Amino acid sequence: MNMFRTLVAVATAVCIQTASAFYIPGVAPVEYAPGDPVRVMAVKMTSTKHPLPYEYYFLPFCRPDKLIHRAENLGEVLRGDRITNTPYNLEMGKNVTCRALCEKELDEKQVKKFRKFIKNDYRAHWLIDNLPSATKLMVEDEPTYLHGFPIGFEEDDKVHLFNHVTIVVKVHRAVPDSVRIVGFEIKAGSFDADAYSVGDDQSCTVATNGGALPKPLMLSKPEKDSATKKKVIFSYGVRFEDSDVAWASRWDTYLRMSDTEIHWFSIINSFITVLFLSAIFGVIIVRTLSRDIAKYNEEEEDDVEPTGWKLVHGDVFRAPPYFTLLSTFVGTGVQLLGMLVVTLLLALLGMLSPSSRGALITVAIVVWLLMGLVGGYYSARMYKTMGGQKWKSSATYTALVFPGIVFGTCFFLNFFIWGKQSSGAVPFTTMLALLFMWFGGSVPLVLTGAFFGFRKEAYSFPVGNNQIPRQVPPQPWFLNGPVAVLLAGILPFGAIFIELFFILNAIWENQFYYMFGFLFLVFVVLVVSCSEITVVMTYMQLCAEDYHWWWRSYFVSGGCAFYVWMYSVFYFFSKLEVNDTVATMLYFGYSTLMSLGFFFLTGTIGFYTTFYFVRKIYGAVKID
Repeated sequence: MNMFRTLVAVATAVCIQTASAFYIPGVAPVEYAPGDPVRVMAVKMTSTKHPLPYEYYFLPFCRPDKLIHRAENLGEVLRGDRITNTPYNLEMGKNVTCRALCEKELDEKQVKKFRKFIKNDYRAHWLIDNLPSATKLMVEDEPTYLHGFPIGFEEDDKVHLFNHVTIVVKVHRAVPDSVRIVGFEIKAGSFDADAYSVGDDQSCTVATNGGALPKPLMLSKPEKDSATKKKVIFSYGVRFEDSDVAWASRWDTYLRMSDTEIHWFSIINSFITVLFLSAIFGVIIVRTLSRDIAKYNEEEEDDVEPTGWKLVHGDVFRAPPYFTLLSTFVGTGVQLLGMLVVTLLLALLGMLSPSSRGALITVAIVVWLLMGLVGGYYSARMYKTMGGQKWKSSATYTALVFPGIVFGTCFFLNFFIWGKQSSGAVPFTTMLALLFMWFGGSVPLVLTGAFFGFRKEAYSFPVGNNQIPRQVPPQPWFLNGPVAVLLAGILPFGAIFIELFFILNAIWENQFYYMFGFLFLVFVVLVVSCSEITVVMTYMQLCAEDYHWWWRSYFVSGGCAFYVWMYSVFYFFSKLEVNDTVATMLYFGYSTLMSLGFFFLTGTIGFYTTFYFVRKIYGAVKID
């Protein structure tokens, strides 16, 4: 066990080094001299109970004299980040015990809004020197950090507002006369306005009145049409602490995982299980195929009737129905596969670490646009192979079908998010920019790739087709379409569902996802399992004299997308506590789109593996 723990520790360090110690090329630390201003930026408010993010100033917090919005990249906008300045004045090295920020008189509507957000466990997110705020908790004598800080708390059906924050900035002295910021923590407190004594210089003290803690600020449920206002004093303190953490390792605090060993146990278990099953399937297929090919090639006499999969050699390459749609699916899958591979490689090189906010989403969208050239090429060539002549229609479908579904669904959901005044609503100008990227970038690239793909020679088949299609005999129950899809999807899903849990946590619980080494291993296992299970199912189908393998291979390999969608449903009811209709629509809308994209991705992997497999086995036997 000790040996395993050592291996786990070493492997984990290798897998996460690109996310912690390896920083993005071109990013340099900021040096602060004593007295230099330290800017506190507000990002947004998020909650696990209510997946809709909100701009920080959606609630009546203290505002600066002039509100300045920082320019966000595409990924940040789609994440709902709205980065603005705050009125908090920090000077490097200058500690502040208590300083009053502003005084508010909250009316009935504002109190209700605060109470609603506190009951939904909303947390505020700030930035200092591109470091996100964190709340430190001690769990079993071990420090645990939560992203952001709560805006209040509920205890015994009483709602309290955190109106005081102590900003803890940790600094590292790397060079003389200057420091670098390596940590940013928030300690929130709730103090009633009557406990404050504010001086002329805005310094303040909080009276405890003989108690251990000052009287907390409680937001009682206001009576309807009440003119009474709640007095709130917002204040803050600042404390600078020296730290031994180097600047290059300052993200380790945010990326620390408490369940790394469990994560490794699960990944290794899935990996070994899939490899074991793959070895069994491989031995069966290789030995059986070798025996079949040797048997068929020895049958040279005319009076010997072929059996098994050789019997359907005259129909196995017959073009499937709706092959234009199939080529569209194939082109879409190739485009998604290229996007995933390139994005994963960039992430493994450390180019997409969490310190570069929104970079992962931005790069994925840009790579997807560029991969339209590859998707159009393979779509048109497969379309030509299946006997198609109107390549422009196939290319147009490839360029419009899946992006149209995604854009239409997001545009529809965006109306409801707008209605909630959430920062997660994509601005109209960003929608226009995405449309321009789609029709001005992706569509021309798909058409260009399709032009060259259709000019390329079609894939050759080792045997021709009979003039009259052969009748397909009744099939065993486990080879019927829906049953085969459901059975085949279990194995690939079993290889990814653990990593899927961490991805869903990162999306819906606002956690950082950085274990791209794990994700790459899971992706390799997914490709292998999809390929092998599809080949096995296709071989059994051909042995049963059913030559309709084109569409079947795509759906069999893509069947694990159904389990991904079902798992997202399970995750919603077991992990989240969503109590809002719009948030529920948002979750299931995005989960359905994710499952659809996963279907195109895995379906294309299984289809091309089967395509190569069928051409290979029929090219290895002697057929008149």
